[in-house]
Amino acid sequence: MSGTFLYGANVRANGIRQHYLRYGGAGPALILIPGITSPAITWGFVAERLGREFDTYVLDVRGRGLSETGSGLDYGIDACADDVTAFAGALGLAEAGYHLAGHSMGARFAIRAAVRQPKGIQRLVLIDPPVSGPGRRAYPSNLDWYVDSIRQAVAGMDADAMRAFCPTWTIEQLRLRAEWLHTCHEPAIVETYRGFHEDDIHQDLPNLPVPALLIVAGRGGVIQAEDEAEIRQLQPGIRIARVEDAGHMIPWDDYEGFFAAFGDFLGKPLT
Repeated sequence: MSGTFLYGANVRANGIRQHYLRYGGAGPALILIPGITSPAITWGFVAERLGREFDTYVLDVRGRGLSETGSGLDYGIDACADDVTAFAGALGLAEAGYHLAGHSMGARFAIRAAVRQPKGIQRLVLIDPPVSGPGRRAYPSNLDWYVDSIRQAVAGMDADAMRAFCPTWTIEQLRLRAEWLHTCHEPAIVETYRGFHEDDIHQDLPNLPVPALLIVAGRGGVIQAEDEAEIRQLQPGIRIARVEDAGHMIPWDDYEGFFAAFGDFLGKPLT
């Protein structure tokens, strides 16, 4: 670790141990929630840059990374959303105010967190959230893709084996995922994936209490033009930015384009 990385730590919040990585240490606070099988460390290269401008905290969502896990935990959207706001409260971030950003699953948790417990949240950044739900088209990635890769990681796999699941990634990205994917608790992933199809985040969109930015992957297949139109109808004030030449894992595909998509939404461009 180098650059803006400060340390990793644990805090007890919402009744569980939550692990996080902190970058920057100065400027407005920003909490980043990764996606369904992304431990905090895998977003370190993004947080390094965010840390230049923000006091950045990257969470290990329950059931992932070094946060609490096990068969007795609730992995539903409400519990995970409450983890985020409890984390902010435990570290005193809610008093001064903080920005909340989430990728994929993390964006859905951010939406729900902002509606359930908005105290301290100033701005929302929603990075390619699944728009599946009751009566809607399915999320484009198959559950077997997640489960098969996790089971191989638990048994032990290297970067070459991981390439079968992430063929466009660099060797560094593959090594990191192969190293950490085994920390993703399979039942947690299955419950989250089920929630993609059973939880209705669209009902929350009209009630967002703060300004929101939606960042869409142009090649992701997750959010399509008709979805953008519906989201605008539900939340007319939302800002939408597209990263045209990126798949769902946007900063992996177009690092500069990802940060450019923020524009001045968080106060100034991210350089």
